[in-house]
Amino acid sequence: MTIRMDKIPLETNDGESVIRFRDCFSVRYIQAASLLCRSGYTIEKNYAESGEISQELVLQHEAFILNSLFSSVAFLESTVNELWSDAADNAYFFTDEKNEVLLKTIGEKWKNENYFDRTSMVNKYQKILAITDKPVFDEHNPAFSNIRNLMEIRNYLMHYRREWVVIQNGRVPGTREETRVEKFEKMLKNKFRENPLAHSSRPYFPDKCLGHGCAEWAIVNSLEFTEEFFSRLELPAPYDGIKRELQTKT
Repeated sequence: MTIRMDKIPLETNDGESVIRFRDCFSVRYIQAASLLCRSGYTIEKNYAESGEISQELVLQHEAFILNSLFSSVAFLESTVNELWSDAADNAYFFTDEKNEVLLKTIGEKWKNENYFDRTSMVNKYQKILAITDKPVFDEHNPAFSNIRNLMEIRNYLMHYRREWVVIQNGRVPGTREETRVEKFEKMLKNKFRENPLAHSSRPYFPDKCLGHGCAEWAIVNSLEFTEEFFSRLELPAPYDGIKRELQTKT
């Protein structure tokens, strides 16, 4: 892990020492995503067994799934931000000298914090691979394209703007402009199991899409993407020690 905790004496009026440490929110986010995903699965499982569900549980399910998705993206954002911050601050410690050299290279070649902050999340990963002379992701690689799809879902939900949802079977292509909702259906349908709580008359997105299957897909692909990223860098992933805890089903 690229976290370092140092106990250091500081000049204080009362003569006490303090502990300085660097936190790792990426691990907290992926743990939260997994916990929320499991909670959503439990509700769906109980509904499948009983055939009954209260409005309160429907609301809980929606909260679990939405926030699991948001936490998965927060995990992706914070993972690359933490790596760059440790490199830029010279705040890393490895027993492997080669890994220290790699982090130093990132810190020296990408010093512009404003440029880093303005770079999109997926391009941050690509930029770091390029800086270290590692192969970047092919944009058609499923590990990469699925993350782009996840980001589109998250951005749509986070920066939501209302639009008409048109439910129309047998639409003739070209008769009207495709809505964002229809684009999501084309992009995501058959990638994961639909939300069993959604009524058959409801549109695919968001109702049928946002279930346990979608949350699980987000977590699995986020981990596959970051594992491939750290593998290319030949660095340990910050969540290596808790992989067994990141279950998506109870």
